[in-house]
Amino acid sequence: MAGEWRKTTLGEVTDFLSGGTPSTSRLDYWGGSVPWVSAKDMKRFRLDDTEDHVTDDGVANGTKLVPAGTVLLLARGMTLLNNLPICIANRSMTFNQDVKALRPKAGIRNDFLPYLLLGNKGRLLGLVDLAGHGTGRLNTDELRALDVVLPPEPEQRAIAHILGALDDKIELNRRMNETLEAIARALFKSWFVNFDPVRAKAEGRDPGLPRHIADLFPDRLVESELGEIPEGWRVEPLLELIEVNPTRALRKGELAPYLDMANMPTRGHTPNAVIERPFGSGMRFMNGDTLAARITPCLENGKTAYVDFLEAGQVGWGSTEYIVLRPKSPLPPEFAYCLARSDGFRDFAIQSMTGTSGRQRVPAESLSHHLIASPSKEVAQRFGALVAPLFARARKASVESRTLAALRDALLPKLISGELRVKDAERLGSPL
Repeated sequence: MAGEWRKTTLGEVTDFLSGGTPSTSRLDYWGGSVPWVSAKDMKRFRLDDTEDHVTDDGVANGTKLVPAGTVLLLARGMTLLNNLPICIANRSMTFNQDVKALRPKAGIRNDFLPYLLLGNKGRLLGLVDLAGHGTGRLNTDELRALDVVLPPEPEQRAIAHILGALDDKIELNRRMNETLEAIARALFKSWFVNFDPVRAKAEGRDPGLPRHIADLFPDRLVESELGEIPEGWRVEPLLELIEVNPTRALRKGELAPYLDMANMPTRGHTPNAVIERPFGSGMRFMNGDTLAARITPCLENGKTAYVDFLEAGQVGWGSTEYIVLRPKSPLPPEFAYCLARSDGFRDFAIQSMTGTSGRQRVPAESLSHHLIASPSKEVAQRFGALVAPLFARARKASVESRTLAALRDALLPKLISGELRVKDAERLGSPL
């Protein structure tokens, strides 16, 4: 290794800042505009926002504000038992006591620091101790004492540029996919929940659709047990329109794609990871199925996926706590996913939960009581024709992102250790 690379410790090149939690009894500390990071938010490498927010008074009374670009490391929690969340704050944020903020000292670039941590992730996981009740903890003194090898700053800049370009493209794909899904879900809500085209025609307004699509909708609403619905549409129980837990053939012990609950997405339709695993006991699914978590708190957290990651005809499997939904013709497959993500379905499912506190779940048979306004064949088919390309484009972007992530993960340890120098990595050719 070149002499310019130097051995040091994480504490010598990084400051560790501790966060905190403003008093939850002070309403004036909460509900503001400043993101407050806890373990549940640390699911993406680049963190845009959080579930909870604090006010300026909350910032001044119990937590710490760090600028955009700060590296956040989870130092305590259940997640540490099998993962080590490392995030970059994309804006100014505060954070709780389970999270450490790392700020670079002289000699290390801020854009290189997260990759230094990722490149030593295995060693960091080796420092995790059980903190009681099955949770993990990272000791700050041990983190500071961790020995690392630091390249000169020009090399740091070059490494961060190469790896950052890959992460930039992955992030761009993620945001595009969120936009594509938002379009599909907005169209679903407009057509099948609010009945906007019908209301517009009934009121003599332009429905804002091409003529050949607008003509598919009636021009009046009629009363039903669901309230007003488009004339000619029927109110049907969900089970009449959608298969619930359809039969899928998979032999015990057969190796098949497996999706566990931890990798079920709370936003977007694409799972975080799918692995190969011998089939044991669980729900089986195929491309075109929608998976919805039926147990608390996964249901409330929005764990839902659209299956488009299998090979043609392939059967995958996962948790027994999934409900599998498959629309019947003429409803398109994407209809079930948009339905499962809708507020109305989610509220119904939560209200249908039974069981003891902390282990409540939705009985599949309760879905027979959920009523849906069944559209005409022509409207259903047109919806499918419009949203299917959006899901297909999102799937293509997700596949590309997985390829880029695999390349990044392969390059990372070699670049961080100096085994692969930047000029050699550049000869591999840019994937972007």
